[in-house]
Amino acid sequence: MRYTPLWDYFADAEKWGTGTSWQILVADYVSTTDGTGIVHQAPAYGEDDQKVCESYDIPVVLSVDEGARFLPLFGQPSPSGSTALAGIAGVQVFEANRTIINALKADGALIVEKSYVHSYPHCWRCRNPLIYRAITSWYVKVTEFKDRMSELNEQINWIPENVKYGQFGKWVENARDWSISRNRFWGSPIPVWVSDDPNYPRVDVYGSLEELKADFGRLPLNKEGQPDLHRPYIDELTRPNPDDPTGKSTMRRVEDVLDVWFDSGSMPYAQVHYPFENKDWFENHYPADFIVEYIGQTRGWFYTLHILATALFDRPAFKNVVSHGIVLGSDGQKMSKSLRNYPDVSEVLDRDGSDAMRWFLMSSPILRGGNLIVTEQGIREGVRQVMLPLWNVYHFFALYANAANKGAGYTAQVKYDSQHVMDRFILGKTRELVQQVTADMDSYDIWSACEHLRLYADALTNWYVRRSRERFFDEDPDAFDTLYTALVTVSKVAASLLPLTTEEIYRGLTGERSVHLADWPAAEDFADESELLSLMETVRAVCSTGSSLRKEKKIRVRQPLQSLTAAIANEQFAQLETAFGAKGADYFAKIVKDELNLREVILVNAQDANPADYGISQQLKVNARAAGPRLGKQVQTAIKASKSGDWTIADDGTVTVAFDTIDGGLALVDGEYELVTVVASSDDGTEREAAAVLPGGFLVLNIELTDELVAEGIARDTIRAIQQARKDAGLNVSDRINLTVSAPQDTLEALHTHEELVTGETLAVSLDLTEGESLTITVAKAA
Repeated sequence: MRYTPLWDYFADAEKWGTGTSWQILVADYVSTTDGTGIVHQAPAYGEDDQKVCESYDIPVVLSVDEGARFLPLFGQPSPSGSTALAGIAGVQVFEANRTIINALKADGALIVEKSYVHSYPHCWRCRNPLIYRAITSWYVKVTEFKDRMSELNEQINWIPENVKYGQFGKWVENARDWSISRNRFWGSPIPVWVSDDPNYPRVDVYGSLEELKADFGRLPLNKEGQPDLHRPYIDELTRPNPDDPTGKSTMRRVEDVLDVWFDSGSMPYAQVHYPFENKDWFENHYPADFIVEYIGQTRGWFYTLHILATALFDRPAFKNVVSHGIVLGSDGQKMSKSLRNYPDVSEVLDRDGSDAMRWFLMSSPILRGGNLIVTEQGIREGVRQVMLPLWNVYHFFALYANAANKGAGYTAQVKYDSQHVMDRFILGKTRELVQQVTADMDSYDIWSACEHLRLYADALTNWYVRRSRERFFDEDPDAFDTLYTALVTVSKVAASLLPLTTEEIYRGLTGERSVHLADWPAAEDFADESELLSLMETVRAVCSTGSSLRKEKKIRVRQPLQSLTAAIANEQFAQLETAFGAKGADYFAKIVKDELNLREVILVNAQDANPADYGISQQLKVNARAAGPRLGKQVQTAIKASKSGDWTIADDGTVTVAFDTIDGGLALVDGEYELVTVVASSDDGTEREAAAVLPGGFLVLNIELTDELVAEGIARDTIRAIQQARKDAGLNVSDRINLTVSAPQDTLEALHTHEELVTGETLAVSLDLTEGESLTITVAKAA
């Protein structure tokens, strides 16, 4: 490149306007918010600068070389005759500030000297400062076929789906020509030879070794005499320019190498040396079924694969792609080996296991394009939510199966047709799990697969097993076979998500070689229990809401309460018999009674129950801080209306206030209000009931405590302490005991009243009660 002295441009004022005036250039990216609105333009050192200057025919002039050292053009005198900058040639730009300032002083051109702190680019690997510098480059004309790239993007399944038209789709829509050359030594050499004489131009592009050998008579050889297409050996291939009649010009390879992203984008065919080899294989394996990389590759690998696939084959490079988020360290910054801002991997694997780490990553928002902060707490949470529940259920099954038949054990088998309601429930949930995870895996939605497995583990351990304990104690064969079936099936479904945990469970249950050699389960083997599952979810919702009311009123779980009235939606009420059997309402009520420790459950159809008849009403509370910025002065009107009852709730859930004072009222949005369910107090002002709203219904919980209820609560608290004493004594779950309890008088009276309950729950064949200052429990295995 021929370098023109900068002084020549500035000395010739005619280049910039009329006469001796200077012309101010205009650009949208400059504003007056950060300064004067006038900025320096250097077309060789910034993309925006180059675009602006090109529009005014200002040339690109390089003043530094590839090492950011000033070029010899600074050895020439300035228009004023100053040679102060002569010594700056060869000086690196980050070391030249003082020399430049001194030169400006010598020329009388320095207005003020001041330091500014600002950011500029650094190499992310070595942390060295960088500058922008214009270079020549080879391009792929992406702009000619970017519309076709958008069309082919329609055929790709993106996870998460929003990337398809979001980050990737918009990048493709605004695609520019792709610079594929780099001025480096290492890399894949660009196979282009050009004439070294511009008077006889010629460009040759080679696509095979045979073409190179035909033109140059040989292949490039390294020092060992082996063919080597890398630099410097390939640069030794030269030949006379066939288009030069003088025979003096030579065809020489351009010095650049290909951008590594061009290499990665060529991976699908380059890996099998297509089209020179494996042509049939490639045609039957392209596009790829599935690829995965982080979200930034929407502008990297995903993009380059898509460019080359469109240009070369007119089809996508991949059918399915998981574009995950960024893994961040515990400090919220990008995870870095140099910064060590993440838990020690060896410690995590030793303490929590590789399944815990695997689950943490696969069940996290990172597989939906979000970022993930790696913490020890997060890893352990996955252990608590899924791994331990599954393992504990397996341990529970093994414990009771081995204890069955007086220690002879129980040999369980796969069974899909138990008619017990709880068995039908978990088998129906298992069918649902197989269907959901199969669909999730087919669509590469790993996060959803993990979420469905987490919910299943919760239903298995916190509902089915907990509701079925007595059946296992009574050695019910249907219970054993059903739980065995559920565990074997969930092991197969979760095998790719928790490979080591499921391997242990599956081999322990079946004695077979490996869960990873087993067939994927078939959902059709299980009965469709969708109606029962829907109603059971209502049961669980009633229990969960009732439990929340207990916590709200600070009533412990083991304290019995008198009654609960549950009004459920009409369609749910109609399903009671078809889902639960002839006595469906009684079964519904029994579950709720057991779960919430109630004496009575009254089940009614919400269609026939008026909440007002149960003293239930709702109060509207307006959040002035949230609503104020939107409503302004009208927020006070909204508050008054909420207190006076001047508000309604539409069928779509919209809350509107102040009909009496404003035509049409004021509609509130989420966050601006809170709906509170309340129950009217009794005549003496005491609170005897608590209420909550359900989807399509409501609950009313009687929270009044009688002496009888308090006594039973004391007995149940004592039972809990006895069970702990059994455990501490190392007794088996089926061992009978002789029990001695020393306690204060009120506790003894409660135990006397509920002696049958205490002995039955604790397997006590004898109970000796004595008075004492505090509770003391002694257990001994009965003969």
